[in-house]
Amino acid sequence: MTSDFRQRESGTELLARLKGRRSLKHLEPRLFTEEGLLNHGNTVEFHGPEGAGKTEMLYHLVASCILPESKGGLQVEVVFVDTECHFDMLRLVTVLEHCLAQSTEESVKQCLGRLFIVHCSSSTQLLLLFQSLESMVCSHPALCLLIVDSMSAFYWIDRLSGGESFSQQEANLRRCIECLENLLSEYQLVLIATTQALMRGRDPEAARPDGAAAARQPLMAEFKPYLCKSWQKLVKHRFVFSKNTTVDNKQEFAAVSLQPRSSIVNRCSFIITDGGVQFL
Repeated sequence: MTSDFRQRESGTELLARLKGRRSLKHLEPRLFTEEGLLNHGNTVEFHGPEGAGKTEMLYHLVASCILPESKGGLQVEVVFVDTECHFDMLRLVTVLEHCLAQSTEESVKQCLGRLFIVHCSSSTQLLLLFQSLESMVCSHPALCLLIVDSMSAFYWIDRLSGGESFSQQEANLRRCIECLENLLSEYQLVLIATTQALMRGRDPEAARPDGAAAARQPLMAEFKPYLCKSWQKLVKHRFVFSKNTTVDNKQEFAAVSLQPRSSIVNRCSFIITDGGVQFL
């Protein structure tokens, strides 16, 4: 894919590719507290059950990206890939209007002009999308963030259609990830993708008697890797989302940032209001 496209690449597109893209290091520091999480080429996974606030957090991040700098945004472009038919444009507009004091129809349209939405209903469509994204990414130097909601949408369908062969079951996903690796590395994009909590597991460190393992046990119990190994290798950082307690009739949510090889656990809590995510 890459070599074929380069043969047709114009001088303008070459400059756009090599110039470099804007850094996302200032995107929502209350969530991305660790330095380097959103470095160019990185992949961040939002993992958790349905209704845990993952998509609402995506709306919040999208709004932060496409808002103009004068309104506290990054003023960059975003591609949002919706694989579960859950994307709610009216909800995003509501979040934008809340961020834009004295918002007008024109100001909202200008923000939405920086957002590209694609719907996919199968892993084959998802693969074709990733294979065709290179020309768009190359011609849009302001495009910095790729969002996929979610990467696990076709897991069970692919398991069924692949028969008894694990290789066939994972074939489309592995090819998708190969395309993503090229896009992220060649064009300095950042990928944020959600996955559903289809499996539950136990932390192998839970048997350790120290306090670090005790603190990690309930968090790691929410996550068990089930997508192919190439996806686990691609992900540089993972957030586990869950419902927290209910206080004053308001549902609280938690996003826990886990360091796989460290006892460090960073946690943030938030609620979802009419205007979007509100951190506590």
